Amino acid sequence: MKGFGIRREGDELRVEAQPEDLPKRKHALLQAMLAVNDMFVMGQEHVLSLFLEDVEGFLRAHAVRYVAHIKLTGRSGFDHHFDFAIPASNKRPERLLRAINSPSRDTIEVLCFAWSDTREVRAPDAQALAVLNDTERQIGAEALQALRAYQITPVPWSMRERFVDDLVA
Repeated sequence: MKGFGIRREGDELRVEAQPEDLPKRKHALLQAMLAVNDMFVMGQEHVLSLFLEDVEGFLRAHAVRYVAHIKLTGRSGFDHHFDFAIPASNKRPERLLRAINSPSRDTIEVLCFAWSDTREVRAPDAQALAVLNDTERQIGAEALQALRAYQITPVPWSMRERFVDDLVA
């Protein structure tokens, strides 16, 4: 919850806000709740590590330069969390990644908004990628279409090796 500026007290997620920053703080709380939900959906007996850790391990295994857990402020003034940022190089633009363990309409909509809000304040050639866990169930065509409509590259976990060259460069 640290990446969202939210604290946990017992079984509760808590955030403090002033009237002038209530919308931003509420947005951060909702993003934290979605992240918790994403972790909750995983079956404990089937998962040896969190999907995010698997994605980070994959990036490390392929020597991808990245910054983990970044917050970017969008045009709306809302802060958006991305799991990884891969800096621009001579060959490739900046890439922002979000790992989605349980792709659903809600998680896809949140990413689409985050990217559309953030992209206007990034370099014009910046790119977004959604790393989607498809090990438990297939990703729906509707979700993939929505991501592409917002120029977010879907990266199904089962096909991650096909994207190594795009990530390393």
